[in-house]
Amino acid sequence: MDSLLKWYAERKNQIKSRLNDFKSLKDKEYFNELLFCLLTPQSNAQSCWKAVLELKKVNLEKAKKTQVADILKSKTRFHNNKAGYILEAARNWNDIKEKLNNNNSIELRNWLAENVKGFGYKEAGHFLRNIGKSNNKIAILDRHILRNLKDMKVIEEDKIKNKNHYFKVENNFLKFSNKIKIPIDELDLLFWSKKNREVFK
Repeated sequence: MDSLLKWYAERKNQIKSRLNDFKSLKDKEYFNELLFCLLTPQSNAQSCWKAVLELKKVNLEKAKKTQVADILKSKTRFHNNKAGYILEAARNWNDIKEKLNNNNSIELRNWLAENVKGFGYKEAGHFLRNIGKSNNKIAILDRHILRNLKDMKVIEEDKIKNKNHYFKVENNFLKFSNKIKIPIDELDLLFWSKKNREVFK
């Protein structure tokens, strides 16, 4: 615990600055963050962002799946599946964007997880955090977070079994966040930077 608080003291300003970047993101950039969060499962975040930068040059409303998959194949795992998710997200973007007016982070996260193909609760939470709409209400329970929570004795096992288990672990994470007085959005980036030695997305 002491080492975590020490790491936070060293990274606090950088983490807060990054979260402010997310909150100041322009609406027109939201779609890029959606793409990024569709790409990141089991893949390197930096490589996924490079793929997003290439996808920005493509008219995704008219693109073919093979064209998108070619861009993705050297940068992310499961490139064919993710190409399909991206094209479907592009088709449905106006509907998704309209839902983003909902200020209830939990309701919005749950809607995204249930209605955006390629999203689960983790990816939906990641997207909302990256566009400044998570409001310290939701957790991004990926592998590195779960390992850290297990190491901190917050949870007993570092795997999510089902939806209800996700919500239970999320609640434990929120309680832990309150206990150590580090907001959950900051704690997520802290764990990420602890592993990767940088504050990214």
